Amino acid sequence: MTNVNTRIAAWWVMSAVVLASLLIGPIGSVVLFGLLSFIALREFVTLMPTRRADHRVLLAAFFVAIPLHYTLIAVEWYGLFAVLIPIGGLLSVAAACALAGDTERFTERVSEIQLGLIVCVYAVSHVPALLMLRLPEHAGQNAKLLLFLVVVVESSDVLQYIWGKSCGRRAIAPTVSPGKTVEGFLGGVASATLLGAVLSRLTPFDPWQAAAVSLIVTIAGFAGGLVMSAIKRDRGVKDFGTVIAGHGGVLDRIDSLCFAGPVFFHLTRYFFAV
Repeated sequence: MTNVNTRIAAWWVMSAVVLASLLIGPIGSVVLFGLLSFIALREFVTLMPTRRADHRVLLAAFFVAIPLHYTLIAVEWYGLFAVLIPIGGLLSVAAACALAGDTERFTERVSEIQLGLIVCVYAVSHVPALLMLRLPEHAGQNAKLLLFLVVVVESSDVLQYIWGKSCGRRAIAPTVSPGKTVEGFLGGVASATLLGAVLSRLTPFDPWQAAAVSLIVTIAGFAGGLVMSAIKRDRGVKDFGTVIAGHGGVLDRIDSLCFAGPVFFHLTRYFFAV
């Protein structure tokens, strides 16, 4: 119960911070998630073996790619936002590493930096990017949509943990994350899906649409947590960082959002935006 209470407290703090940024305005949300991406990428890169030749590439990732990418969200330039990192960023990282001339474990190093940019920056940035969507039946209320995503996804994590500790028996991926069980996954996802339907008033969705979207994004969030657990297993660490006392780093807390954010953004954009 102590661990459950700690998790719940961490999620409440995250929701409160997101809500505060929304009250400040769209720029507040962009700045908040830009900082989260910066810290998350730093935690990710710290665990990866890099060489001196990678330092300039990493400096550009932190101090050029992140500010430029989030600026595109602030000015609502979706076209460039969608391709800057997946095309320009990934190709630039490979070219810059090659120009540095160090071929030792070249493929591994390039791939790790590219994965960090995709997960910690590009994927996470889709959460504040919700504010740029034009939703005719939800005009001026995009902030509620962002809050809906955070509450549903983070609640799913907590509920999966509670269900798993209460009645979990069969591990889904015992070598990756022994604590994640089939029972916990099914119970947590079902509970969060019901919560999403209840919170449909925060969105342009009907209750059944909110439930369907919640089901999809909670499954995506589970996948995100599983992938991040695999990375930590590979690196031989329990947490990505120590920013949140006793509860890991920023990337440990937003691992589900890394996968759920892009899925939710594009579902909403494709079916409900103009």
